[in-house]
Amino acid sequence: MCGIVGAVSQRNIVPVLVQGLQRLEYRGYDSCGVAVHTATGPQRARSTARVAELMEQVQRDAVQGYTGIAHTRWATHGAPVVHNAHPHFSHGTGADASARPARVALVHNGIIENYEELRAALQKRGYVFASQTDTEVITHLIDSLYEGDLFEAVKAATKQMHGAYAIAVFHKDEPHRVVGARAGSPLILGVGKKENGDGDANYLASDAMALAGVTDQIVYLEEGDVVDIQLGKHWIVGKDKQGEHRPVQRAVRTVQAHSGAAELGPYRHYMQKEIFEQPRAIADTLEGVEGIVPELFGDGAYRVFKEIDKVLILACGTSYYSGCAAKYWLESIARIPTQVEVASEYRYRDSVPDPRTLVVTISQSGETADTLAALRHAQGLGMTQTLTICNVATSAMVRECKLSYVTRAGVEIGVASTKAFTTQLAALFLLTLVLAQMRGHLSEVEEAQHLKAMRHLPVALQAVLALEPQVMSWAEDFARMQNALFLGRGLHYPIALEGALKLKEISYIHAEAYPAGELKHGPLALVTSDMPVVTVAPHDALLEKLKSNMQEVRARGGMLYVLADADTRIESAEGLHVIRMPEHYGALSPLLHVVPLQLLAYHTALARGTDVDKPRNLAKSVTVE
Repeated sequence: MCGIVGAVSQRNIVPVLVQGLQRLEYRGYDSCGVAVHTATGPQRARSTARVAELMEQVQRDAVQGYTGIAHTRWATHGAPVVHNAHPHFSHGTGADASARPARVALVHNGIIENYEELRAALQKRGYVFASQTDTEVITHLIDSLYEGDLFEAVKAATKQMHGAYAIAVFHKDEPHRVVGARAGSPLILGVGKKENGDGDANYLASDAMALAGVTDQIVYLEEGDVVDIQLGKHWIVGKDKQGEHRPVQRAVRTVQAHSGAAELGPYRHYMQKEIFEQPRAIADTLEGVEGIVPELFGDGAYRVFKEIDKVLILACGTSYYSGCAAKYWLESIARIPTQVEVASEYRYRDSVPDPRTLVVTISQSGETADTLAALRHAQGLGMTQTLTICNVATSAMVRECKLSYVTRAGVEIGVASTKAFTTQLAALFLLTLVLAQMRGHLSEVEEAQHLKAMRHLPVALQAVLALEPQVMSWAEDFARMQNALFLGRGLHYPIALEGALKLKEISYIHAEAYPAGELKHGPLALVTSDMPVVTVAPHDALLEKLKSNMQEVRARGGMLYVLADADTRIESAEGLHVIRMPEHYGALSPLLHVVPLQLLAYHTALARGTDVDKPRNLAKSVTVE
């Protein structure tokens, strides 16, 4: 969940490192830091403020060098204070070690599970620890194994480390050299472009976007890889089946990671920008979809889909809620049994595997550690028919699944996911239609109707976005509240869950969602005039039941905020606030009803003065378990 940038170059590399951190700040913002190689040893600057303050610090302290590493942190081990911030140094052993120039500088993303054991062993050897982090253990471990070749020391260290990690490290005795390694956390190699006059440079980063404008020549390192970058050259070793390192060749890809994706333009926050990008994002997700054919999900999809008779969806957070919505579609339209599991729970419980199950993972980044682990667990149980719905074509999830659908939502920087969610829903609806067709449950007329509705989604979303002024008036009420309930029935219960998650993530208002029919089984005890109750009320088969649930709230003095289709005959009254959706959208209604809930969370957070794009304690890309 942290961001890493590293480089070797023939010019001062600090501006590139800091700019890369700015683009990766969504991955963690508890602290940040940069370290460079100098003639007298590593020099660093660290801050518990944002990257903008770090930039001022490096300019003030004249931090510069040709070799360096940088990091933005999401705290796991140790509080977000300066001495826990990366990069970490090792000065060697002995009571006076800290008075000597540092020998090793390192940054790390992930969690070392056996760090306590390693720490105790290193302390016995005389290493003194200055932080509470598991990262400092790696730094001292590499120092203890160093015998004149940093690459060999890192390879040896990885054999002792258990857990997930991506690291970048340099040594004071080896200028123009940075070594990286990855296991369970993403790391890429960027090859310098000669046309920039920077052909001898090489880079490491957590994400290609960190290197936008610097290089578009990217190597995606694989599980267990160790990489050595120097001026004008690099090499990689991977682990064989026996766990030994062997030289490997990894393809260099041209990746257009546009820096413009990180520009706000006319918007105040990335979340707002990404909410309003949803019509375009949906259009891009559906581009090229001319008909309902299995090949939408990759070569070999027809054979895979013919061999399955149930679906297992694995995901976390917002992606999990998209899977919950898809369960309703898959069972009602495709008539295929579907199970949805929280990925972090699935791998740790006893389940009954079935090789005729299609395992579907959903992830914005394609690097979500819990979901990757759950996928590998399912594969280990013999369920090898796998598909991922993902926004990043080069991600581990896409590489490890047989089939994939890349949503092409574009870079999503706001921590609270918006356009990734709606594009996931669009992809999952396509999957539903493909499986329905192959199982004989989709006529040509129905296929044409569904495709027409999907192509109309961008226009329909624009109409929903026009409701923003009405949502803003709701937000004024919510900003004064400390709790909220969200209700939905059937297909819209997952949308209520997503609405509650958005509100709690960025406004810090405690919010819960329930199937509306469960209200009388407990949650009704919470309803007072200080508990707003948001209700998703499309004109579907459960509408009359939902109206009864709403009356239960009104009878207890509760304040209702209802998203109603135009023909539901729900009218505004005292204690009942209604926003009318532009049109009823049938099975695709969840994609429209979630947008006002996104706007409600955004404007409530805005009114409360919270940090919308970087909510406390959270980060965007969850690459630790």
